[in-house]
Amino acid sequence: MTIQDTIKKARKIVIKIGSNTLAKADGTQNTDFMKSIAEQCKALIDQGKQIILVSSGAQVSGVSAIEEWPRKKDMHFRQALCSIGQVELMYQWRKAFASQGIHIGQLLFTKEDFEDNLRSLNIRNTFFTLVDEGVVPIINENDSVSTEEFLIGDNDNLSALTAILWSADLLILFSDIDGIYTDNPKTNPEASLIEAVSDISHLRNDITIGSANEFGTGGIETKIQAAEKTTKYGIPMILTNGGTKTPLLSLADGSQKGTLFLAQ
Repeated sequence: MTIQDTIKKARKIVIKIGSNTLAKADGTQNTDFMKSIAEQCKALIDQGKQIILVSSGAQVSGVSAIEEWPRKKDMHFRQALCSIGQVELMYQWRKAFASQGIHIGQLLFTKEDFEDNLRSLNIRNTFFTLVDEGVVPIINENDSVSTEEFLIGDNDNLSALTAILWSADLLILFSDIDGIYTDNPKTNPEASLIEAVSDISHLRNDITIGSANEFGTGGIETKIQAAEKTTKYGIPMILTNGGTKTPLLSLADGSQKGTLFLAQ
């Protein structure tokens, strides 16, 4: 099964976009990228597919709005920055999808929402209602109120929980890397891309896992955790670079590579 075949077969797709993909080099929002993603989602929707977007970037968007706050490291300022940034993030997504004639809906979650059966059922019902009405749900962790006790911690795992709860056919993680490598390709030129993974436990023994990147809270480890969650429920996952010109459509036509985690 190739990435192209997997996307062609999938009807319900969850797409996660990381902070590094949403940020320009100076750490501010890449609104041109957001517009392009909306156009590509519209192209897939026109093919009969349904989309849920998990979007990082509240803090990045907050940096774009209030330039001096990033210097403040206090948790309360970080959460306040995310509060400001979430408004800006959704404003830009709304504009991007509105240009395609698509409405969006916002959902913000904490870990507790997925651990409570009644809340989970309500979330699932909201997913189905929005998508069935042609609305694209855009999801993020509720960074402004999350504490250690209720923190999911990264949107890789949040997107996996979303895919499972919605009974998705596919999860796509857009990051600043092309996929899973045998080692860090930024420091080891001999590292090679692993294009398909059928045994994640075996993968862990064969690769070197680095730390989180500059803007994001996750790293390779959280992406593997997401794959472990979804593939166990029969949902394949693709990890690929979101920084290319048209990453979603390029995956769909087979011209872009990535790592495909095969469903168990």
